[in-house]
Amino acid sequence: MTSVRPLRPPPTEPPALHVRAMDNLAFIRNTMEAAGSFTAVSGWGMVAIGVLAVAVAAGAGQQASRAMELGIWLAHAVLSALVMLWAIVRKAREARMPLLSGPGRKFVLSFSPPMVVGAVLTLVLFRAGLLEAIPGVWLLLYGTAVVAGGAFSVKIVPVMGLCFMAAGVVALFTPVSLTQWILGAAFGGLHVGFGITIARSHGG
Repeated sequence: MTSVRPLRPPPTEPPALHVRAMDNLAFIRNTMEAAGSFTAVSGWGMVAIGVLAVAVAAGAGQQASRAMELGIWLAHAVLSALVMLWAIVRKAREARMPLLSGPGRKFVLSFSPPMVVGAVLTLVLFRAGLLEAIPGVWLLLYGTAVVAGGAFSVKIVPVMGLCFMAAGVVALFTPVSLTQWILGAAFGGLHVGFGITIARSHGG
């Protein structure tokens, strides 16, 4: 009696060459994006908020109370965030760079936590009546955010963050009467100086 051999499925064909090539290109592109630097940080945006900070420092120094001074600086912080966000989006579009993928996402995820901590500590220190400590805390945590986010950006950005942290230490251990000048020198002078360097070296 003859045995019946089971039917075997036809051998699968290897994927087409162009399909494998596309997969390899996608892998290479994703790897390069993950390892690259976030270069959309706007130098001219920094210059703009730096100039604004100098004006704010001059105006805040004329206020009658520490609370009013800090209120002006808080308004400056909100306006500066909007200006910088607009400048970064504009630079990223001109460079055709995705903002929320690869280095851009890492930059945001690293920059944001210290800023959130700064907002919470500002409220805590204000409620405790420790207004004189707020400028130093702002500078320290902003510098920390810049260092953390700058690890995924161009090399000069973390250096700027370290300068802000140093200014924060100085602000915490100097007389209260000088903190407005330290805020102006840091948020104004450092942003302008480093912003011009970034704009000239990294396309705006």
